[in-house]
Amino acid sequence: MNENHIADMAKMLKTMAHPIRLKILCLLQDREMTVGEIHQQVQTTNANVSQHLNILRNQGIIDYRKNANFIVNRISEGRILELIKTMRELFCSEEEHPNN
Repeated sequence: MNENHIADMAKMLKTMAHPIRLKILCLLQDREMTVGEIHQQVQTTNANVSQHLNILRNQGIIDYRKNANFIVNRISEGRILELIKTMRELFCSEEEHPNN
């Protein structure tokens, strides 16, 4: 592996390694969502959700599109979707971790 690839992966994982950002990514794995929809699920302020979305956007982890007066967020690429899916299977499965 190339040192630049290692550095890029470390930067991406560091960006994702925040509980609110991980929750946002788990939500976006299933479908595109507006800031308001994410806010309802994450249960923090709109400003806090927007701040975390901006961090994820700046790293290229998520993307957005405008739909009338709404900004709809989505995971930017298949590799990120696969990573989130794998992490959920490994760490969020009731069978694997019955006390969760």
